[in-house]
Amino acid sequence: MPLIHRGAPAPISGRRPVLAVVSDAVYPWHKGGKEMRYWALNAGLARAGFDVHVYTMHWWDGPRDQVTDGVSYHAICRRRELYTGERRSIVQALVFAVACLRLLGRRFDAIEADHMPYLQLFPLRVVATLKRVPLFVTWHEVWGPAYWQEYLGPAGRVAAAIERLAMSLPDHIVAASTDTGRRLVDAGVAKEKVSVLPNGVDLEHLADVEPSAVDVDVVFVGRLLAHKNVDVLLEALALLGADGQHLSCTVVGEGPERDRLVDLARSLGIDSQVHFAGGIDDHADVVALMKAARVVAVPSVREGFGIVVLEALACGTPVVTSNHPDNHSRLLVSERTGVVCSATPAAVAAGIVAAFGLAGFSSLDAGVERYTWEHVVAEAARLYTPKVAA
Repeated sequence: MPLIHRGAPAPISGRRPVLAVVSDAVYPWHKGGKEMRYWALNAGLARAGFDVHVYTMHWWDGPRDQVTDGVSYHAICRRRELYTGERRSIVQALVFAVACLRLLGRRFDAIEADHMPYLQLFPLRVVATLKRVPLFVTWHEVWGPAYWQEYLGPAGRVAAAIERLAMSLPDHIVAASTDTGRRLVDAGVAKEKVSVLPNGVDLEHLADVEPSAVDVDVVFVGRLLAHKNVDVLLEALALLGADGQHLSCTVVGEGPERDRLVDLARSLGIDSQVHFAGGIDDHADVVALMKAARVVAVPSVREGFGIVVLEALACGTPVVTSNHPDNHSRLLVSERTGVVCSATPAAVAAGIVAAFGLAGFSSLDAGVERYTWEHVVAEAARLYTPKVAA
């Protein structure tokens, strides 16, 4: 299984500290950047001496409790769909939040929780207070009032207030990027309560994967959601086709936008060029596609970090991504390794053509070495250990 680092920080001496990790979605049953992050960190922390217990929905078949790669998984409620249409399900968020009160009957030294979808942080604050343990929360991105109102309309005001209140609940916030850390502080979180811990990449795993035999020009990897702007990518491909550049594209991922995107490709007359591969179970196969591609396109306007971008750069494949301020993955891309442009069909089309001339750089050129999981896990162990031992 990929994403489990081969190195580890020095083992913890004495009793193994028990870390309760709370996330409603977990890899490999649900694939996404935050899920992959937790998968790697949890396994790494277990190897470093932590007793890691993940509390989530019942994603798997069989008993509610299971152990995988030294990490214990516990289903605290039945699985519910994360999305209603294109938006996160409020019912699912409420059900999972209530289920988090079940942690009152469990033993642990600290709680580490994913910030989405916010509501679970309120019962977890109660649990942490009653059990006198620290509450860590990993924050991937700060939405703010403007984006919430764009996302939900008038109800966005209430959601923005919940987000702001949720920021006050953790004892310590772990930001997935420097941009997110800065926005948390700008929103009123005390600077000393925020630590930046980025996502990582397994360079050895990526190096072991051979490029796919599939001949593909452009690859997209991610959830098929509106803010990912796959429609912009398709329109860019149509523009290039009108200029005589008929590029092939593979779209990897599932999501509520899939049917609309398939219809759009057909209406643009590029359905023969675009392959919707769906979710690919084996991560090595995704890496193989990125290695074979001439460009990895990430036109998203909202990324908390951008593991796909990091992995593409580690593979030596140029990236085209958006310059939107909520797309933190843009900070990973340099003029040597990709193109950062506006999220419009014309700009993305021009970016793809420009990126074709950037092939040949190494992971060292891309500065990826500082994002290895070995380094990230070691930093996480140092972050959690003093708080757990306090």
